[in-house]
Amino acid sequence: MDHVALFTETSRACSKLITQRYSTSFTLGIRTLDKRFHLPVYSVYGFVRWADEIVDTFHEHDKAALFADFERQTYEALDKRISLNPVLHAFQDVVHQYGIDREFIAAFLYSMEMDLDDRSYDQSLYSKYIYGSAEVVGLMCLRIFCEGNEAEFERLREPARRLGSAFQKINFLRDIRSDYEDRGRVYFPGVQYERFTDAVKRDIEDDIRADFEAGYAGIVQLPQAARLGVYLAYVYYLKLFDKIRRLPAAHIQQQRVRVPTNTKLLLLMGSWLRYRMAKI
Repeated sequence: MDHVALFTETSRACSKLITQRYSTSFTLGIRTLDKRFHLPVYSVYGFVRWADEIVDTFHEHDKAALFADFERQTYEALDKRISLNPVLHAFQDVVHQYGIDREFIAAFLYSMEMDLDDRSYDQSLYSKYIYGSAEVVGLMCLRIFCEGNEAEFERLREPARRLGSAFQKINFLRDIRSDYEDRGRVYFPGVQYERFTDAVKRDIEDDIRADFEAGYAGIVQLPQAARLGVYLAYVYYLKLFDKIRRLPAAHIQQQRVRVPTNTKLLLLMGSWLRYRMAKI
């Protein structure tokens, strides 16, 4: 192996480690994909995780300056096809290998930059934020799964967006307390935290349910090598959604809803059995 290939392989291994440290759920999902997709998807996750850390975690630093530098380094890595930042090097390599659209990257970075400021979200900003923070991440992964099949990508584009949208809206519900108390944000347009009622919660849940249905229609059409991993993510979020849906609005304002690790493992086993029985 030449030194450039070794550097790239090591960079991808760094993104794998980041994924394993930050998200057991995402790691489980990746492991159920065909092995050839593991490192490319780890590389996408490492990139989006690092950007999210800048805007959500490093409060004692100048986050705007850190993010501006990260954005500059991202585009430099894409243009030069190399970066001494292993996360960005692994990401740029995957972008070029699978033809991931620059527009997806720009939309993602724009949404992350929006989190640098406390703001209220109208419908337009809400849709733009969800597209950039979640839908395009699904589209990046879809580029990997379709492996250059443009017709397949276009057929699955909208379901992938809707699935990413459902996942993000569930995150917003789950984290509504911490987003408001720690960051001064309420993402749902027109919703005031102090007036977050059961009726308001039901309206949001109806919207999520519609996204879930549209997203599932795409899962069953995914390439076989990717289907189980995406289905597992769907099942996990559906379980989380069901738990949130059964609770009153006041409860999720007081306590973050979680899916225990043992339940995640059971979901993995059940998903694998359905997959083997050709139920998905």
